[in-house]
Amino acid sequence: MSNNLLSLAGWTFLPTLVTGWVQNIYYGITIRAGDPKPQLGSPRFILHRQRIHIIVVSAYLLYTIYEADWDIRRASDFYQDLGIAHTATEREIKSRFRRLAAIYHPDKLSSTSPSSEAYFVHLKQAQDTLLNPARRFAYERFGPSILEWQRCSSVRDFIVHGLQSTLPYYGAAAIFMYILGLLGYLEWGKYWRWLTLIALCVFELHAISRPYFPHVATKLINPVLTTFTHHPPYLPFQLIQLARKLSVTLYIAFSQIGPLLQPPSAIPANANPEIVLKQQLDRLEATAKAADVEATRLMGMEMSPFVGDNEALMEVKGKVKEWLVQNTIRADPEVRDALGNLLKRRRTDAPAGARGNR
Repeated sequence: MSNNLLSLAGWTFLPTLVTGWVQNIYYGITIRAGDPKPQLGSPRFILHRQRIHIIVVSAYLLYTIYEADWDIRRASDFYQDLGIAHTATEREIKSRFRRLAAIYHPDKLSSTSPSSEAYFVHLKQAQDTLLNPARRFAYERFGPSILEWQRCSSVRDFIVHGLQSTLPYYGAAAIFMYILGLLGYLEWGKYWRWLTLIALCVFELHAISRPYFPHVATKLINPVLTTFTHHPPYLPFQLIQLARKLSVTLYIAFSQIGPLLQPPSAIPANANPEIVLKQQLDRLEATAKAADVEATRLMGMEMSPFVGDNEALMEVKGKVKEWLVQNTIRADPEVRDALGNLLKRRRTDAPAGARGNR
């Protein structure tokens, strides 16, 4: 539980740092030398940052799923160590162990070492565990930790002992989420977080208490893995480990990606008018700044051929000023109307070049 909480807390801040690095690299690749980069806080900068942040967090979440599966495969299990199927009978288990003992027994090896003796002891322990119906049931649902449960002898004993560690795990997770909710964290996706926690708890209780494997394993996951890949089938305790890791992955997704996918919220009807006006003015100011930056960039691109030639720059500026006067000021309806009224008021019988009105 502590590792999951540390993972969730660590990835509350790390994605922001990684996103900044990736965004700088992205701008270095996609923006030509000399062209300005989007300004910090501009709509374009914010949009790029959101998209890159989603990609960074999604890549991490996919990696955590792969890492969890890799850890499970690397740890192996008694069935894989003995090379038997999950449905192996007592006779098949004994037969397979005799074959392995003929190869790995210390007396059969030319040179004995602590590692070879430990491996044979591990195989003997795997056989003894799988030949005991109660311990086999417990191993498939709680994993190798049941080897330390010395006082358990029946299936009921193992289930009761397992619940002593399972229920506190979910109790601590619920308290942790509730406290963060009171402090104002984890607001987005609160319903889905609680639903995920409850669903995971129900799945684990069902997996450890039923005499058969979960149907999601026997009907879906394991057939797909064994048919299309070389991945070994999952045992219930391995599925539980993977599901717990996936739940933490979902919590991180809710915290990091969820708010970015949410559309802008509408302004409440009872909102403070001054606050609403300030928000609208801030958005308008940001839009104006972005438009000014973009106009400056475009002007710089247009003037780039004349850089270094002061005479050409002065001529271009003069032409631009003349164009502004001719096409902007004189084309204004009020200016044209004023000029028309002025011409009408001039004396009709005045000689050429005369000034003044009647």
